[in-house]
Amino acid sequence: MNGRVPFSSRSALALVAGVVLMAASPRLGSPQMSGPGMATQPAAALPFNAGEVAAYGVSFGILHVGNGSMTLTAGDTVRGHSVWHAVFVMNGGTLFFKVRDRIESWFDVGTLSSLRFSQKLHEAGYRADRLFEIYPERATYQQRDKSERPSVPAPLDDASFLYFIRTLPLELGHRYEFRRYFQPEGNPVVIRVVRRERVTVPAGTFDAVVVQPQITTQGIFSEKGHAEVWISTDPSHVILQVKSQLAFGSINLYLSRFTRGAGGTAAR
Repeated sequence: MNGRVPFSSRSALALVAGVVLMAASPRLGSPQMSGPGMATQPAAALPFNAGEVAAYGVSFGILHVGNGSMTLTAGDTVRGHSVWHAVFVMNGGTLFFKVRDRIESWFDVGTLSSLRFSQKLHEAGYRADRLFEIYPERATYQQRDKSERPSVPAPLDDASFLYFIRTLPLELGHRYEFRRYFQPEGNPVVIRVVRRERVTVPAGTFDAVVVQPQITTQGIFSEKGHAEVWISTDPSHVILQVKSQLAFGSINLYLSRFTRGAGGTAAR
């Protein structure tokens, strides 16, 4: 197994295991955006804050197969940088297939650039334990005891990109292209904002903008997956729902509970 973070998992449920993080998945990029009035930097007022918790239910077709949560804390430091610390946990499965995944990201509180990223995956007979140190100041990254490799300016990982995308205006009809994923071969990611919609999920009813991530890889966000992501239009910009139709069936993720962080804005 090489050190590259996989763009898709090994099964239907494993694809879902990373879906909260992969709403902008391993293909995130630099602030290159198209469309009138595009901002090239995140807004000064962030839509998230320490203490935020988002809980999700996951279904495969009509079957509920798991639960996931994402939490955000502050107060940690990495190599002298004050960082946000995001933790994604996924647990679920069926009678013959179990998933227990934990993915963590440490990213700069000011620039949102990734400084450290880890994956601990336990999916049926598959195990992975990866730790990456990421160095924005010299655009390199390193996996555990391996040599440093070239990265990109202002790098993002699977989790930090999720928070970054929430800072974008996501204006209807606009196309966003990014080249900021810390492993350069994962770039670019293209996100199209296709419509506005009022959507009901277990957490409640929300006004949302619907985006289509387009990634040149197999899996839930491939061009063949026809994936759509619903993001609340209020200042919290919470991910409400993800749907993807693949050859073997539909994979869906729904917000079941959202707790705002201190000073944050409730999604509703």
